Amino acid sequence: MSDAFVHPTALVEPGVVLGAGTRVWDSCHLRAPSKIGRDCIIGEKTYVAYGVEIGDRVKLNAFVYICNAVTIEQGVMISAGTVFTNDRFPRATTPDLAALASSEPDDKTLATVVREGATIGARCVIGPGLEIGRFAMVGMGAVVTRSVPAFHLVVGHPARTIGFVCRCGEPFARFHEGELPAEARTACAACGRRYEARAGVVRELAGAAP
Repeated sequence: MSDAFVHPTALVEPGVVLGAGTRVWDSCHLRAPSKIGRDCIIGEKTYVAYGVEIGDRVKLNAFVYICNAVTIEQGVMISAGTVFTNDRFPRATTPDLAALASSEPDDKTLATVVREGATIGARCVIGPGLEIGRFAMVGMGAVVTRSVPAFHLVVGHPARTIGFVCRCGEPFARFHEGELPAEARTACAACGRRYEARAGVVRELAGAAP
């Protein structure tokens, strides 16, 4: 925990690894074992479960809930009130209602990964067993029930693709659901980075702006 700032009201359990320059704000609860990288911001009243791994330069806003089996790569933004889940069919008790069901991870616990550079908007719900692709953007209030490809912009209940988004955060293509172009090349009007899309798969082209 060397060179990390932890607010006096935060609960950071022994066994949590905090990278240098990371700031943990008031009333957070970080459970162990978990790992948080360098230069991260953990916003107030955020909960991070055991078994979570978070990369460098990640921003978690206030009231974020990150459950077990979630991995967050570097440079990710997770906005206020976002909730992750890891079980498709949870129950509080055993089938006969005689005892509480175990809260420990088991074969029904599904892992989710948020790839580098992605943004998840405020008040989103992320379903279990999904991948949020590199530099994807999930619009505020979305309910994500299937994986989001890299550079896709998704919104809604359930979330659906409505465009493509640049590394810089600006959308460079917009369209209705089901109207993804079969093939297209375009550049971001804001920064000049160039992209190619084929059958919904977006990749960066050489010669893009730095």
